[in-house]
Parts: sequence; C-alpha cells; structure tokens
Amino acid sequence: MAAPLLSYENLGLSQGAHWLFEGIDIHVGERDRLALIGRNGAGKTTLLKLIAGLIEPDRGTRSVRPGARVIMLEQDPDVSAYATLHDFALAGEWAPPAHEVEAIADQLGIDLSREASTASGGERRRAAIARALASEPDLLLLDEPTNHLDIAAIDWLENWLARYSGAFIVISHDRAFLTRLTRQTLWLDRGSMRRNEIGFGGFEQWMEAVYAEEARAAEKLDAKLKIEAHWLERGVTARRKRNQGRLAKLWEMRAERAAMQGPQGTAKIAVASDDSKTRSVIKAEDVTKAFGDRTIIRDFTLRVQRGDRIGIVGGNGAGKSTLLKLLTGGMAPDSGDVTLARTLDMIFIDQQRSLMRGDKTVRDVLAEGGDWIDVRGVRKHVHGYLKEFLFDPSLADVKVATLSGGERSRLLFAREFARESNLLVLDEPTNDLDLETLDLLQEVIADYDGTVLIVSHDRDFLDRTVTVTLGLDGSGHVDVIVGGYADWVAKRDPRRDATRAEKKEVAPPPPPRPASNKLSYKDQRELDLLPGRIEALEAAIARDEALLADPALYTRDPARFAALTGAIEQARGEKDAAEERWLDLAEKAEGMGG
Repeated sequence: MAAPLLSYENLGLSQGAHWLFEGIDIHVGERDRLALIGRNGAGKTTLLKLIAGLIEPDRGTRSVRPGARVIMLEQDPDVSAYATLHDFALAGEWAPPAHEVEAIADQLGIDLSREASTASGGERRRAAIARALASEPDLLLLDEPTNHLDIAAIDWLENWLARYSGAFIVISHDRAFLTRLTRQTLWLDRGSMRRNEIGFGGFEQWMEAVYAEEARAAEKLDAKLKIEAHWLERGVTARRKRNQGRLAKLWEMRAERAAMQGPQGTAKIAVASDDSKTRSVIKAEDVTKAFGDRTIIRDFTLRVQRGDRIGIVGGNGAGKSTLLKLLTGGMAPDSGDVTLARTLDMIFIDQQRSLMRGDKTVRDVLAEGGDWIDVRGVRKHVHGYLKEFLFDPSLADVKVATLSGGERSRLLFAREFARESNLLVLDEPTNDLDLETLDLLQEVIADYDGTVLIVSHDRDFLDRTVTVTLGLDGSGHVDVIVGGYADWVAKRDPRRDATRAEKKEVAPPPPPRPASNKLSYKDQRELDLLPGRIEALEAAIARDEALLADPALYTRDPARFAALTGAIEQARGEKDAAEERWLDLAEKAEGMGG
C-alpha cells in the first residue's frame, strides 16, 4: 500500500483555556477527494491551514511526502502586496508558469491586468484559483472555492477537479459541488474528527446513524449530559422530516404556479383568473433596459404573486443585479412598466452584509443593547432568540468583529427576519454559511408568509427554495421557468430533460401495501390519544411563554427564567415528536384504507 501523501498525527490546537480540537489523525492518499464538514466555529478553516503548514499546532506531527506540492486556496486571498492580479497570480511558493496561469484565467473570464487594489471579491477569487491550479498541486486545499463565482465558473471548476489527478480537501456549503466531486468525508464535530469512505452524498445518512448511536449511549448517562449533547438540540431526524414536508409543500406550490404559466418558452406567466390580480406583488410589462449599445433586459413580462419564491440565475454580467433592481423599484426601465403593490414592505439583505459593524455587540445588533426583541409582533428574550438561530446565548455580549463570516450572516438573518415585512430580497445569501445554517435559512424561507426574491449561484439551494426561476443568458432574453435551477438547465438542454424522464421511467415501483387493512389496537389507541396530548403540550407552552414574557423575570429570578426556558424547549421537543408520530400513524392508516 502506498504511503500517504500527507499525514497529521495526534493533532491538537488550543483556543484560550480550551482545545478547539485534539487527538486528530489525518491521512490523505494520492487520489483522495475529501469533503471537510463541520459547523461554523468548529475550526474547519483553521484545520485546513494546519494541514497546509501555514500555522503551527500546539501538538501533533505533520509529515508530507518529499517533493509533494500542497497548495491552499483561501477564502479571502490577500492581494494587497501586489500591483496587479497578474503579479499576484505568478507569486507563491511554487511560482506557477505564466502561460498556464493565463490560460486558466482566460477560461475563468478574469482580466489579470486589473489593479489588485480595485479588484472585486470575485476577481480576487478567480486570480487565486488560476494561481493554485497552475501550480500543479499534488494536494489541493479548497476553502469555499465557489464563493463569489457565478454558475458558469463553478461548472468550469467542477469539470477541472473531476479530471484532476491529485488529491483535494474541500470546505464548501455548495451541496451540488460536494455531491458531484467528493468520495470521502472528514467530519469535524465537537473537537474530534471522524472519517468515512463515502462522499458528501451519503453524509446526512451517516450523520443520523452516528447521532442515533449517541442517543442510545446517552440513555445510560445522566440528564445533564443528555441536554448538553449536540444531537439532542439539533433533532436531526425530526429536522429531516420537516424538510421533507417543506419540499412537498414546495412541489405543490410549483404545480400551482405551473397552472398559471403560458406556452413554454415565453417570458410571461399569465394569471389564472381575475381574482389573482388582487394578489399581485410586482407586475412587469414589456420591460427593456440597456446600458449604451448593450441591451441587458429585453421585452420582459412577469407578474409576481404573493407567496412566490423567485430565483434569479445567470453568469456574471448577464444582468441579475439589473433585473433585481428593476423588480424592486431600485432602477427605472428604458421602456415598459414595473408596478409595485402599494402595501409592499421590503427587507433587502445584500451580499456585502453592510449592516454589520464590527464595534457593535450581538445584543446591540438584535435589541439595541437591551434584553428583549420584538419578533414580528411577539416579544422574545435575546438569549432565547439567539438559540433559534443556532447561537450560544453566551455570545450576546461579544463584538461582531470577533464572529466568523458565517456567524455574521446568521446574525444579520436573525435581525432582519424579526422585522415585519411582506417582500424578502436576498442577494447571494449562501456565501460563508455552513450546511446547518443553510438548512435553517431554507426553513425560514419556507415558513415566510410573504414573497421572496433570491439571487444565488447555489444550485441546490435554489432547487430547495424557489417556485419560479428567472434565467439570464446575457442576450437580454429572460427564461421564466416554473421550478428551480435544475428545471432551468433541463429547459436549456433537452438532453438533460430526456435523461431525467428516463430516470423517472425506470424508478422502482412503490412498495406493496401491508396485508392488514387496519392499525393494530395499540397503534389505533395511540392515534386517538395523540391529538389530546398535543393540545396539552401546546397549552403548557403557551402558559410558560406567558410567564416568560415578564420583562423583570430574568433579573429578579434567573433560576426561574432558566427553568421556564428549559421546560418550554422540552415541551416543544415532545410536541414535535408527538406530531411526527401522529403523522406517521395517520399516513399508515390512510395507506391501509382506514
């Protein structure tokens, strides 16, 4: 068996008085394709820098095969020491050949003569990719490689990595990217590392199996350990079931929207009846917009209905931002009309996260320094609200500057989603987010009562959230497709549509119905009793929340406050479990014809 390309044994790194992680062993083979998975703050980027040799650990032994090139693509490459992006791309430990750098840059669509000081995040990222790939690495370390890239550039990078003969470790929130490319998974969780010889496509099933095993082991431990266990807080299995329910709801919404669509290939979505006019949020009629001699949007018509989730996709420069501004009133068309509902109350979250000032605390951002925040008409304590967005309540008084990029994004979502609104506009919302936060964002969008406009390059995210996709190809034409990114791609490439149809045709038949035609006595009794149990839990939650609404309780009796908070969380967990069980039994009864 060949020696590993790189190894790290007994790796440990402390963070203050605690270990960020310790006792980690990593071995990377010649052709490994490793997904590095973990929550924001788990230390993924730090671990990647340790593997690259950019920082020193507190303990551990690193060994690299002699002559092997280990190259890291960082999230935010520092180009400040260089006059142009060309100078930056030709620098580095391995000094890549100029012709290779220029060839890759040309395929990525980046002008390396651009002054480094004026380059955008996307331009810096492309220059860094050109430098890393042209350096002929044996091991490539990729930290969020798809951030700031458009879909065309992501597709090019995927194809390059698919042909790449070396090894790589990748951190990414892009599920489609990870699923296509990875064959092994490193899972950094609560200070330890697990490895499995499966790609990201099998990660969630593996994760659930690990948490289920921990649950069985935790039953033998005391209640405190159970409460502290991460799997108990997250409720992995319950969340997956909720996500499946939301996806089913999304498919229903797409089917309803498809009933309003005109002939395929037209850039119009017609209304189903006169009643739907009262539901219009945005109406665009024959809109055209040009800059100089170039027409960005041509003869575009769309009626956005209340509750629509609209995704906008296309390459850099195709006109996504222009279309978004036209639809939200930020820019006037050259011809045609855009009409916004008079009652429109918009929240706009841009990719620059411009509301996050580093000198503010988390409490300042959420509650203007106080203990309470109004969340769409409901008063909540800052600590409890932070937990809803996967924060440790102890972070309430830390400075925003100390948070990671993903944590800042999550904090911004928590602040903005607390406001009353009926139109939510998200510009590249998935940058810097970990997979768990992406799940949370999908849940928030699914539960949002208003209309959503999303500009994103994250294909899986769009497929899970939007009902209509607006696809721009740079010619001025806008495809209007019911469904997500995959539906837009299928429309543009009929061969993919045919492949999808073939897959549907050869799908396995549904499992046979059970022989019995009714529930067992025990299951039927449980089905009958569960609604009462759910009502009792709802009443208990309402009672405790009313007590918790006392603004003086936290300072007067913190123990009582903590007890009520814990009781509410436990009751909510029991209620969720009861609802899931009732749903399972009801579906079982329905399947039996009962």
